[in-house]
Amino acid sequence: MLRVLILSLLIYGGLNAQTQRGLINEGVEHYNNQKFTDAEVNFKKGLEKDAESFEANYNLGDSYYKQQRYNDAIDAFNRSLRLTDSKDNKAKVYHNIGNSLLKDNKIKESIEAYKNSLKLNPDDQDTKYNLSYALSLLNQQKDQKKDQQDKDKNKDQQKNEDKQQNENKDEQNKNDQKNQDQQQQNKPPEDQKTQQDNLKQPEKNKMSKEEAEQILNALKNNEKDLQKKLRKKAGVRVNTDKDW
Repeated sequence: MLRVLILSLLIYGGLNAQTQRGLINEGVEHYNNQKFTDAEVNFKKGLEKDAESFEANYNLGDSYYKQQRYNDAIDAFNRSLRLTDSKDNKAKVYHNIGNSLLKDNKIKESIEAYKNSLKLNPDDQDTKYNLSYALSLLNQQKDQKKDQQDKDKNKDQQKNEDKQQNENKDEQNKNDQKNQDQQQQNKPPEDQKTQQDNLKQPEKNKMSKEEAEQILNALKNNEKDLQKKLRKKAGVRVNTDKDW
């Protein structure tokens, strides 16, 4: 819950004081009517009259907050913090700083601001509630971060496993190829194999001593037969001389 410092109409002695007070109160009226830009204008005009006004700085911070200008709101609240000695006012300022930080998603910083507020006003229920809410958001943020880290870790682990499997597969392929190359190197070339077969061929055709003698005898017998045939063709010599 954001606190707005609502001011009662107080009349001061000087005209300048009355004018500043009127500007601030008019700004509060605009704020209550949700005219936050108009409220901002009035609070700034009030600061032109007195830059050290706690009320003008505080309410200007509220108008910034409603316009979702959280950094501007924090600056205005911090200025107002230096302009009061009241514990109650300081507690309200820290409360609103905590709200601005929380809206700006600065959870840890908002928790510190709420704690500072509770140190000054320990019984403030709104601040206790906001602190509890901020702590729950912080725990949720931590859980989400842890879940994301676990997911990233599992993802990296799976990636490493896939990489290892691919490396093992590549290594196996290299070994297989190496074995194939080695087998191919040990295998004789086709021409060389043919030569080896040719060298062995005479051994297949090599005849025994007995076979050689048989062939030789056959040749001798054939030669005798051939000579007989030739003599028959030549005939017997006829004697032409008469025996007188």
